[in-house]
Amino acid sequence: MERVAIVGCGAYMDSGYGCPGEWRCLKAAALGEGAFENPAQVVSFVKCHCPGRTLVPNLGMAAKLSEIKPDAVYLSSCLVNAKPGCPYAGADELAEIIQSKTGIPVIKGTHDYH
Repeated sequence: MERVAIVGCGAYMDSGYGCPGEWRCLKAAALGEGAFENPAQVVSFVKCHCPGRTLVPNLGMAAKLSEIKPDAVYLSSCLVNAKPGCPYAGADELAEIIQSKTGIPVIKGTHDYH
């Protein structure tokens, strides 16, 4: 079973704009729906907080504390599809930064639920 980390937009989630929290991402991972080809084990869920400087270190800390390195990092659908978008970095840029710093593949999006 693939082990994954999920990154959500903290500002988007905390304000409630279309994302009540991580339950939809967790459901998609557990059932192998949306961007997940098969059911996956979520080993960490990290919120990206503006302006995003702590995201990569927080992903590293989550892996260190859990002692489980994820096979992939998924950027949540609320982060990828946020309206308005992030003023600091888009999903493509965040994915590039995470992958270049960690060496872990990054997938943009988690689910198609509304």
